[in-house]
Amino acid sequence: MIQLIVLLPLLAAAIAGLGNKALGKLPAKIITTGALFAACAMSWAIFIPFLLGHAQASVTPLFTWIESGSFDAQWALRVDTMTAVMLVVITSVSSLVHLYSWGYMDEEPDQPRFFAYLSLFTFAMLMLVTANNLLQMFFGWEGVGLASYLLIGFWFRKPSANAAAIKAFVVNRVGDLGFMMGIFGTYLVFNTISIPEILEMAPSMAGSTIGFLGHRFDTMTVLCLLLFVGAMGKSAQLGLHTWLPDAMEGPTPVSALIHAATMVTAGVFMVCRLSPMFETSQTALTVVTYVGAATCLFAATVGTVQTDIKRVIAYSTCSQLGYMFFAAGVGAYGAAMFHLFTHAFFKALLFLGAGSVIHAMHHEQDMRYYGGLRKSIPITFWTMTLGTLAITGVGLPIIGVGFAGFYSKDGILEAAYAAGGAGTGAFIVGVFAALLTSFYSWRLVFLTFFGKPRWTQSEHIQHALHDAHGHDDHGHDDHAAHAHNDHAHAAHGHDDHHAHDAGDGTGGYHPHESPLVMLVPLIVLSLGAVFAGFLFHDQFIGAEGGIEFWKGSLAFDSHLMHAAHEVPTWVKFAPFTVMLTGLFVAWLSYIKNTDWPQRFVATFTGLYTFLLNKWYFDELYNVLFVKPAFAIGRFFWKVGDVGFIDRFGPNGLAALVVQGNKITRRLQSGYLYTYALVMLIGLAAAATWAMTR
Repeated sequence: MIQLIVLLPLLAAAIAGLGNKALGKLPAKIITTGALFAACAMSWAIFIPFLLGHAQASVTPLFTWIESGSFDAQWALRVDTMTAVMLVVITSVSSLVHLYSWGYMDEEPDQPRFFAYLSLFTFAMLMLVTANNLLQMFFGWEGVGLASYLLIGFWFRKPSANAAAIKAFVVNRVGDLGFMMGIFGTYLVFNTISIPEILEMAPSMAGSTIGFLGHRFDTMTVLCLLLFVGAMGKSAQLGLHTWLPDAMEGPTPVSALIHAATMVTAGVFMVCRLSPMFETSQTALTVVTYVGAATCLFAATVGTVQTDIKRVIAYSTCSQLGYMFFAAGVGAYGAAMFHLFTHAFFKALLFLGAGSVIHAMHHEQDMRYYGGLRKSIPITFWTMTLGTLAITGVGLPIIGVGFAGFYSKDGILEAAYAAGGAGTGAFIVGVFAALLTSFYSWRLVFLTFFGKPRWTQSEHIQHALHDAHGHDDHGHDDHAAHAHNDHAHAAHGHDDHHAHDAGDGTGGYHPHESPLVMLVPLIVLSLGAVFAGFLFHDQFIGAEGGIEFWKGSLAFDSHLMHAAHEVPTWVKFAPFTVMLTGLFVAWLSYIKNTDWPQRFVATFTGLYTFLLNKWYFDELYNVLFVKPAFAIGRFFWKVGDVGFIDRFGPNGLAALVVQGNKITRRLQSGYLYTYALVMLIGLAAAATWAMTR
């Protein structure tokens, strides 16, 4: 069964990709989507026995991959509780994203290529989570990097999409360098890349030292920090996060897949998979805690000022990943995986819901041009509201009932407080980030679905109306063509639009709910956003149930989780209080007193500009790395390549031959007496040479 789960997406990707347009759109969609739903069904069949405590970890060897001396890399598929959890997350979200894409990408001519990339992405992530050794994990690690590059840059004729794809690829290569060095160092220390063997031997290496960068450091600290650099790149932690918001240039289903089930969850999974290694180095755990908390705070602050609906949700992902990492940093690996599990459902729901809004608003992504959409697209409104209730952690601490995020995020905060030390700082940061999360999440809902329609201000809607007035025979489904039909825009002035404006801000435009093929995934994911926390919290983070559930697949500290359940009452109420505070402030700012945001910006212009420019990380990196890299490249190009190699190499030799030919050409006069003179001079020179010898 595990072999089918992994290989079906690969087979589907190969058929759809190689068949491409010759195969046709519908067959490609049926093959890839059918393969993913089959893999999803089998994944749940594997997960449920682990959930009930009836299954044990197993390894399915496939073949010998590399064998050289003492180095032995077997290709084998490992299935334990962690793998079972990830299989459910990956295949469930991916299958629903495939189905959703039937509607969202309906106008796209290159659908076989798109669905092939989606399936390839899923296969790479499945290879990563089923890996039994570090090299096999690295194969999946690089596979998701490749697939993300292909999908982010799917619209390759769009310069911003190409730039975003390259940025994601380059930033991840920085993280992957650290991951590779961590793998090299781990093999050097343990003489194996087998994950079970490494984790078994890890405690025996505690306290030893290793030479690195000319100094001696604690062995496990060096290895764990190098591995964590890889996790920072894949999971977009502070410093290597800059690629994640730009990844929104890809189609919305891609954003949902990257942010919910693949790519960004790889780093969290890797740290939890190797948790026995990290447990041997308190220094490494402290670094993980601080980086996670800093990322959580950074992304939450930036998310409060974004106007692009997808970027708000993207920074939300970055922030939630910070929660997962500082949970792992304080030793609550079960809580980190639980939040990864619940986050997959409500984050996929929010992204696909945003795609439904964008679809209804003719590809307009700026929330400032939305408003009043709850009546036009009610199913999208209610599903996104459920997702917002989940991500903001709505629940009742007294009776312990709430949405998915209530169980998983609150569990992380309680564990951080119970851990003490660095966890105390992470708890404070996490509570403040929860306040900001509530604010920007409800801000998104209020700007999008409430208030008066602001559609007439959108150029996309203007173009749609102009196209509809001038080209009625085209219908209203061809969004891509309508949004960019400059001829229709030029032929029909604004008078056409205003003629249909009833003064209600709609301009005569009537958004329509998405087709059923897009709504079904939203409804299914809504069930996860509502019930995933309630149904599984005891198995994931219960002090007793967690030990039975995880079965040693990660380092589970039952004492910490017991302490987390016994924290003071005010700790339990802190997330609930800040959630209500964020909701209330968002309501005041975007429903009650809509001039407050403008007044805030006018009063705190510097802070607003700082946040709007994302703490100036891109500008800083541009100065520190991009410009120097281009300068070095230009130097080697102009001075090294053109000025030296070309000048004295091929160009220089060619010039020498040309100059030599000019000289010898003068000797070829065509007159007999000139040749006779040269012969006599040569004869005299030869005689002189002979006599002097």
